[in-house]
Amino acid sequence: MIRVTIAVQPRPYDAIIENGLLERVGQQLRSVLGDRRDLIVVTVPPVRRKWGKKLMTSLSAAGFAARFVEMSDGERYKKLATVEQLAEKLSVLGADRNSVVVAFGGGVVGDVAGLLASLYMRGVDFVQIPTTVQAQLDAAIGGKTGVNLRTGKNLVGTYHQPRAVLIDPAVLSTLPEREFRAGLYEGLKCGVIGNPALFAGFEKFQVKALRRDPSALEWVIAESVRLKAEVVSSDERESGLRRVLNFGHTIGHALETESRYRRFLHGEAVAWGMIAATHIAAATGRIDSTAAQTIVETVLGFGRLPKVEARSRDIVRLLKRDKKTRNGVVHFVLPTEIGKVEIVNDVPEQLMVEAVDELRRLSKS
Repeated sequence: MIRVTIAVQPRPYDAIIENGLLERVGQQLRSVLGDRRDLIVVTVPPVRRKWGKKLMTSLSAAGFAARFVEMSDGERYKKLATVEQLAEKLSVLGADRNSVVVAFGGGVVGDVAGLLASLYMRGVDFVQIPTTVQAQLDAAIGGKTGVNLRTGKNLVGTYHQPRAVLIDPAVLSTLPEREFRAGLYEGLKCGVIGNPALFAGFEKFQVKALRRDPSALEWVIAESVRLKAEVVSSDERESGLRRVLNFGHTIGHALETESRYRRFLHGEAVAWGMIAATHIAAATGRIDSTAAQTIVETVLGFGRLPKVEARSRDIVRLLKRDKKTRNGVVHFVLPTEIGKVEIVNDVPEQLMVEAVDELRRLSKS
């Protein structure tokens, strides 16, 4: 078992990582939640079918009265209407301020359930039990919740820290290969921004081989969680250091929005965003060509990404609506070497256009 503390105040919490943990989730939650019994588990149908029985067996054995509520599966359901529908279900079930919301799914479920928990009865506790790579090594850590608007991603949300994050890499065995691979790009991001050893691991591991190596996969998840925990503990609300976690997300979010969340999985959009940011860093002399090429080749080495077909000017227009844009100025996280990045606000618009042009070129090769 690996335990990583996210030292946010006034109530730090732990992320626990262990193969087979789902069978012991009940006893872990009993130690965190004390004598509270009422759990509302927010999930999606595919996760419930594959893992719901095992979760409920563990919770029942620990004395919890747990009930499922389902939401529709997919990024396009990450919206306020879904939060309202779930809140109505909680009310019908009689959930009160002593109830605990459990997010049991991927990043979308975690973001929506977290926002629900932060709003229902002006805030109830919640727990993250992530079931995708992207959620386990990134989205479930740090307390960000949010939903999308038509004009952009994660434009409505709150900071609401979970009581615990319980990570069982074994549940990733049922993920489609594309989803498994897409989630790993967030781990690669952690390597670029602050963990060179993790990046080197990604250079060495083959994605398919990683699926068959539980100890290696557990290491990748734990190293990513440690990096994010360190950043979040220092800057919970993204006033400074935490902004480095947005590496790849500036253009990545714009690609998702432009395609109406139908072409790219989140990690795939971030992958293209990391390449674009690296292109900008190289073009402005912030990173040497060898390091830049290493980052790009490692990203592309994971497997084929969906093509970028968006017009560059459309992406630049969307960048100006991004929540990271301040006073009309787009901020980018750019790598200066493998393991270090900087936040800049002086990228010329033409260079943004050229970066997206480069993505289109690469995606056709």
